[in-house]
Amino acid sequence: MAFENYELNEMQFDALKEIGNIGSGHAASALSSMLDRPIDMNVPQINILDYNDVVNNLGGPENVLAGILMSLTGDVSGMIMFLIHKPFVELLLSNLLGMEVEDLDLDEMSQSALKEVGNIIAASYVNAIAELTGLSIEISPPELCIDMVGSVLSLPAIYYANISDKIIFIKDELDKEDAASSQIILIPDVDSLKKIMESLGLADI
Repeated sequence: MAFENYELNEMQFDALKEIGNIGSGHAASALSSMLDRPIDMNVPQINILDYNDVVNNLGGPENVLAGILMSLTGDVSGMIMFLIHKPFVELLLSNLLGMEVEDLDLDEMSQSALKEVGNIIAASYVNAIAELTGLSIEISPPELCIDMVGSVLSLPAIYYANISDKIIFIKDELDKEDAASSQIILIPDVDSLKKIMESLGLADI
């Protein structure tokens, strides 16, 4: 059964928003600790989109960004991807490594730093799901791809059709002073989405 045939009601969508809010709060705390400075995140925007809408929301297929992909296993199966635009990459690497970024042709140390950030941010959202549901979820080691949006999303595109027809799209924005944004793409398989809702007492569609 495809995600598009598993329609979420208002209460279930509100539950996804709450997961996004908690995950965003955890992510802000983690970033504050990593960067040793206060980080404020606006309330995340959460939508359920198809692949083409995700591409458009990321600035179009030729926009260049960094994507960190991780698989989800355990009680929840699927994938999660943390997407970082160039201003956010510059902010992170400047604070973490004290280096300026002119383009996204990064050395091994910079790539490793981004993977670690992606792993921590993804864990913030996955832990939010686990906290609310009591489910056990494991995250695979992160894989980094820096390329145009169309290429970065090629791996999820290959698999997402077999997992889901829709993608949970979470957009975070840092405070206006930083003017940096990032996105989370969460693609649980349908059985996992049903399990999440059942664990929240929201199984009735």
